[in-house]
Amino acid sequence: MSKEEIINKSENEWRNELTPEQYQICRIKGTEPAFTGKYWNSKDNGIYKCVCCGNNLFSSETKFNSGTGWPSFFAPINNEM
Repeated sequence: MSKEEIINKSENEWRNELTPEQYQICRIKGTEPAFTGKYWNSKDNGIYKCVCCGNNLFSSETKFNSGTGWPSFFAPINNEM
């Protein structure tokens, strides 16, 4: 999906597709508590994708330990998004 493609879904559709935590973070601009998220301490290689649109966001190659308790990256996969 490109940045030009708009996903038109109602909030009820988003609520039905996402977990309560995903909905809070992605749609309500919330955050999980530090040191608790699924990926904060992950060492797995791979690509981190948006749960809503599937776009590639970050590579594990750019992940670093910021000490904040959230996954931190020094570069996005695509600077245009």
